[in-house]
Amino acid sequence: MTKAPLPDLSLATLSERLAAHQLEVLGGFVPKPEDGLAAGIQRLVLIGPKEPGFWPHLTAQPEWDGAPDPVDRWSRRVVGQLACDLGGKALFPFGGPPYHPFYAWALRTGRVWESPVRLLVHADQGLMVSFRAALGLRQPIDLPPPAASPCEGCARPCMTACPVAALGTAAYDVPACHAYLDRPEGEICLSAGCLVRRACPASIGYARMATQSAYHMRQFHR
Repeated sequence: MTKAPLPDLSLATLSERLAAHQLEVLGGFVPKPEDGLAAGIQRLVLIGPKEPGFWPHLTAQPEWDGAPDPVDRWSRRVVGQLACDLGGKALFPFGGPPYHPFYAWALRTGRVWESPVRLLVHADQGLMVSFRAALGLRQPIDLPPPAASPCEGCARPCMTACPVAALGTAAYDVPACHAYLDRPEGEICLSAGCLVRRACPASIGYARMATQSAYHMRQFHR
């Protein structure tokens, strides 16, 4: 049986299709054989929320029905269908173990770096960066160009923003973070998002809604 030809695709047309779901390309790279991706994958593109407008769009979707994991279920439906339409493969940062190495993948895009507090920092989204999926594409599209890290020349307020020093150059002190969130003064993080992420100058210019950050913080602190 002859395989159907792949649809024509460019970065611009992919971005347009993603924008219909309030998603955008956050970076990508040319995979290597040792990455173990499906045969024929020529590009791996990382996908995340497009602001402004992601959260109102997401919470209006049928997956926002009170059942568990609405964000993940929506991601599977939307990105999974797009991958099928494009003849590609959808990969997600959830559903493990095992888990796909999104942290390492992000560092290969030239648009994401390890920040001073070891969280990933994006050229445009700062410490608010998050990934909903990766698209393995068989079409060799152009990729977003490398950018300068927002940490270059930054005063690094992220290093001192955490009241209990849970985030820094050492490993993330998760117990200290949860203990702070259990106290009344921790409500500032629960209601509007992590103070460290919000202190990043690149994050300040990114239009992520506080209600979205609050949702994810409460999912983390269950």
